[in-house]
Amino acid sequence: MTTATAPIRLTDRKRAAILEAAVTEFRQAGYEATSMDRVAASAGVSKRTVYNHFPSKEDLFAHILQQLWERSLASPELTYRSDRPLRAQLLELVQQKLQLLHDEAFIDLARVAIAAVIPSPERAQEMFARMGNKEEGLTVWIRAAAADGRLKTTDPMFASMMLQGMVKGFAFWPQITLGQPILTAQQRKQVAETATDMFLAHFSSE
Repeated sequence: MTTATAPIRLTDRKRAAILEAAVTEFRQAGYEATSMDRVAASAGVSKRTVYNHFPSKEDLFAHILQQLWERSLASPELTYRSDRPLRAQLLELVQQKLQLLHDEAFIDLARVAIAAVIPSPERAQEMFARMGNKEEGLTVWIRAAAADGRLKTTDPMFASMMLQGMVKGFAFWPQITLGQPILTAQQRKQVAETATDMFLAHFSSE
């Protein structure tokens, strides 16, 4: 039994080492300067081993972003409930978003990703398409609340983008473009509550 499972554990350890090394290399050197050779050397594995796990640097980087996103959104997805106050539900959704943006590794890699894709729209589309639409949960919630007559909007996607814009204006873009520190707990609380209240002041029908 031990002999049969050992190769799988070794493969998993190598994959984990590759991902850890890649995160370090991308954060320190940037996207263009990071090569599969550098990742292999940092992970202590052969270049062939890296390629066995990830066919390309683009695939490796996209996997890292996906992993960070999923780890940060580990809490159960919140669904709309007609028996709960709107503010309490929406505040939880906004706080989930802010929790993701509190991850320093995610912010660092998002900065690297944006720098890498700005010169290449094709690369941007490919990279972020692999990540999927991870903000759809908020749009689904808004659509359900509107269908229930508790929100006034005929365009849930637009309403969702407006709310996300308020949040990212404090907790994402200043950190990405200006190198500002991530928000403190008190600042996150202030942004979450203010953005929620401003959104409901316009869209709530209650």
